[in-house]
Amino acid sequence: MHPAIPKILRSACLGLLFLFLFLFLFLFLFLFLFLFLFLFLFLFLFLFLFLFLFLSACHRSPELAPLPTDAVVLAFGDSITYGSGARPEESYPAVLEQLIGKRVVNAGVSGEGTDEGKARLPALLDEHRPALVIICLGGNDFLRHLDEATTEANLREMVRTAQERGCGVLLVGIPRLGFGLEVPSLYERIARDAGIPLDEKSLKRILADNPLKSDPIHPNAAGYRQLAERIAAALRRSGAIP
Repeated sequence: MHPAIPKILRSACLGLLFLFLFLFLFLFLFLFLFLFLFLFLFLFLFLFLFLFLFLSACHRSPELAPLPTDAVVLAFGDSITYGSGARPEESYPAVLEQLIGKRVVNAGVSGEGTDEGKARLPALLDEHRPALVIICLGGNDFLRHLDEATTEANLREMVRTAQERGCGVLLVGIPRLGFGLEVPSLYERIARDAGIPLDEKSLKRILADNPLKSDPIHPNAAGYRQLAERIAAALRRSGAIP
């Protein structure tokens, strides 16, 4: 055997060994990176799903019991519920009745504050026995600069009175007139504590849009229709109507 052959064989073996080690390390690194990327993608998707579900739960409207076929809805409030600035058939309760196919009683009284509303509500509940009460009250308290804590206490009492009689309640936030139109946080606190749905944006948007107003504090027919449509959408989201 030629003396150079063993050296060539050793060199070839070493070369194959290094090649094998290189391929092994390459494969190991490839698998490591693949597993790392897979775990990273899995964690990313898991966190995304968790945040999506968490935010959905935070923004989900509290549920109301589905309204029976013969259910009566009591629309309770002041001049905005009464329909000042439009014809009676253009008030939001009248339009809402057409939209949801339920009897909607217009129990709005112009100029009423929460003190008067708190005293008036029980008799109306006994008379009409509604399955749902829509409370849209507080604006006159703000115009009279009454203590906000009193307004909140009165609204809480009205919500509690309706719930004690087995009624579902939808609360509508009234914006305070001034620099811009802001809905006081008391509505959000009441809705959260009572576990009821709150529509806090509709009136704010309507009263900020001049073509939807009959005067600075009342919608016109188009504004009342939009309010009725938004309330119907809120009832749909909360499960009261299909």
